[in-house]
Amino acid sequence: MAIDQRDAGAFLENRTFDELAIGDSAAIVRTVTREDIQLFAVVSGDVNPAHLDPAYASTDIFHHIVAHGMLGAAQISSVLGTRLPGPGTVYLGQSLRFLHPVSIGDTITATVTVREKRPEHSVVLLDCRVVNQRGETVIEGGAEVKAPTEKLRLARVALPEVQISRHQRYRELLDRAAGGSPVTTAIVHPCDEAALGAAVEAAKAGLITPILVGPEARIRAVAKEAALDISGFRLVPAPHSHAAAAAAVELVRQGEAALLMKGSLHTDELMHEVVAEGSGLRTERRVSHVYLMDVPRYPRPLLLTDAAINIAPDLETKRDILQNAIDLAHVMGLTKPRVAILSAVETVTPKLRSTLDAAALCKMADRGQIRGALIDGPLAFDNAVSPAAAKEKGIVSPVAGYADILLVPDLEAGNMLAKQLTFLAGADAAGVVLGARVPIILTSRADAERTRIASCAVAVLLARARLALPGMGRTPVAS
Repeated sequence: MAIDQRDAGAFLENRTFDELAIGDSAAIVRTVTREDIQLFAVVSGDVNPAHLDPAYASTDIFHHIVAHGMLGAAQISSVLGTRLPGPGTVYLGQSLRFLHPVSIGDTITATVTVREKRPEHSVVLLDCRVVNQRGETVIEGGAEVKAPTEKLRLARVALPEVQISRHQRYRELLDRAAGGSPVTTAIVHPCDEAALGAAVEAAKAGLITPILVGPEARIRAVAKEAALDISGFRLVPAPHSHAAAAAAVELVRQGEAALLMKGSLHTDELMHEVVAEGSGLRTERRVSHVYLMDVPRYPRPLLLTDAAINIAPDLETKRDILQNAIDLAHVMGLTKPRVAILSAVETVTPKLRSTLDAAALCKMADRGQIRGALIDGPLAFDNAVSPAAAKEKGIVSPVAGYADILLVPDLEAGNMLAKQLTFLAGADAAGVVLGARVPIILTSRADAERTRIASCAVAVLLARARLALPGMGRTPVAS
């Protein structure tokens, strides 16, 4: 009688050569998913579009059979190794024919049946067949194995949990940003390969038109050494990083650039010129940093603020930080984002200033001092992102468990949380500074290319929104 893998227990028990009889069979049933195809490609290293591109596969039925049929072949191997004969089996060879395409969503049953026993060397020949839910034969053929001679009963090993990071939201972000005209961007002091390469890649992606601001000889030397083509870019000479920051800010003030992008200088050098009285790019609102993060296990984009600019923000600064993040959420398509104001606990206590600030911010939102979002806090991180955790604590809130924006208590908390999500949870991150006259792209030498390009894409979308709606945000401070 065939065995369904879905009925498998906690142990694997083999059938020795002497126990096997002609006609014995076993089977495993599996429903094919897109993740199966992608994991097959990852493990095999085969990125044939027939495996990964449904549109291509549908145009070539042979490749479609090979791509998805290989999963059926793997299923046959699984039956032999875990069911019949089971643990201790040595696979000697196989001959299979792929007869029918397998599609995502098909339920396929792989069956092996003992056809012949050869006592010398304990060799067993088996018929192999894979059928789909419609009874159509997908694969047929045979296998030759050396059956175990010793009885084994082993605990079934739990498979590791594998998660595929598809970067789908990252690709959607790039597609959206690449759909318009490139935005003129002042690149401040791009004097190393990472900074200059980021500008070149963003230009290739159709996101920006770079203006390179800094020491001309150094920039050209970096471009030559790294084989980066900057021949089509405007270059504004500046003797050093401080002068480059001032010159780039002036380009924005004169309307020659709609974005700033940090190169190989310290963030505080650039921001000193941005917030300078009279000559900078200040507005009535405080400048703050926002990360737009795509965390693989979280079902929606997550905005995290502030992880780079304001070290220990007071209540008034947190109000501006929060409004900046809400404005970004609106540009990204979230019409009513859910904001969780984070602390270590979810109750208000005088011993934790962050809980008092959270309560005050919620009341400010009630009074219209913060607009465009649903706001709740204080919330611990687990209650903010996990509906189960919020339910366990008895928290009834439209925000708890479903946060779109996380407001952290201070820069240290935000920076650590952002890096934990990036390096431990595999999140994609795009960072941008808001609150100035134009968005500012802060890149780091430690950032992956994907992070740099995503940051440019977010800033480009913001810049286009400002150009379409000149009154967006607060008015500039008078110079």
